[in-house]
Parts: sequence; structure tokens; C-alpha cells
Amino acid sequence: MNLIKGIFPQEETEDNLSEENYYLRNDILLYEPRNFDDAEAMATSLKQGKTAVVNLHNMSKEASQRTIDFLSGVCYSLDGKIEKVGHNLILCTPRNITVAGEITLGE
Repeated sequence: MNLIKGIFPQEETEDNLSEENYYLRNDILLYEPRNFDDAEAMATSLKQGKTAVVNLHNMSKEASQRTIDFLSGVCYSLDGKIEKVGHNLILCTPRNITVAGEITLGE
């Protein structure tokens, strides 16, 4: 019988965290959506005050634009920001995160 384990729970490490708790503990989340349906998870993380880096390279042009439009609305409603930081790469930040610097995209 492992009574001590019940009294003194195991310290949480990345190895023993549930997927849900792992994502709740991190402030920056990376996403590679495959279709527009994946946008809801990104919106949820933004509502929880997380920053999302979204790589849209696996999506069609139409689905990418729809996702950008949706996330723009989410960011606007939360007083956050959305910006392009690379080819098919966007950064969505909540209002309490400041991004410094500038990336030249060469477009």
C-alpha cells in the first residue's frame, strides 16, 4: 500500500502532467491547424490569457484566411493583438502581453 503517495502527491513534471494540465501551465502555445475547426482551441487559449503562435502552412489559402479572420475577431474582442511574423505564421497575444521588436518579412 502506497499511503505516502496519497498524502504527499507526486510533484508535477512534464512527464506526468495530463495533456490538459500541460497546456494550462504554459503561457505560449504553438499551433499547426489542419482545418478551420482547429481554431476553437486557439480561441480558448487566448481567452485563458495565453499567447498563440499559429503556423498555417498545412491549410488551404481559403481556410487560412478564414482562420485569420476568426482569430482577428477573437483578439479584438479580448483587446489583444494579432500580427504576421513570417510566411504563414501569425502571433496572437492577449492584452497583457507586449511584443517588442520588428520582423522584416521582405514582401
